[in-house]
Amino acid sequence: MNGLVGTTHPVPSSFLAFDFGTKRVGVATGNTLTRSAHGLRTVADEGDARFEAIGRLIDEWRPDALVVGVPFHPDGAAHDNTERARRFGRQLHGRFKLPVHEVDERYSTTEALAGGAHDLDAESAAIILEQFLRSLP
Repeated sequence: MNGLVGTTHPVPSSFLAFDFGTKRVGVATGNTLTRSAHGLRTVADEGDARFEAIGRLIDEWRPDALVVGVPFHPDGAAHDNTERARRFGRQLHGRFKLPVHEVDERYSTTEALAGGAHDLDAESAAIILEQFLRSLP
């Protein structure tokens, strides 16, 4: 017997992650199989055009769920962009009917800068997604 009889293997899940900003949103993709992420692009559109661009990425990549970075002050306190990012996550869920996970994204931009990111927002989204993937069992 091979030892796999009766064993279930989890199906890999894929994600799109977002580094929310009022002017730009970085987007990354990754999955549970490789537990890695890579930046895709930055969406600089606003309003409905922003969600249309995100919708095209969702159609292309077909993620199982979405991840949104939520910023906090270094001491963990919320600030103006904390609620804006959470609202963005609720809008994503409402428009695209996918589960949305929040990740504390403190220092993701600093880490992306230190890594020499060419697309700062997209690389920050990749860092957010990798942090989320590391938190999974």
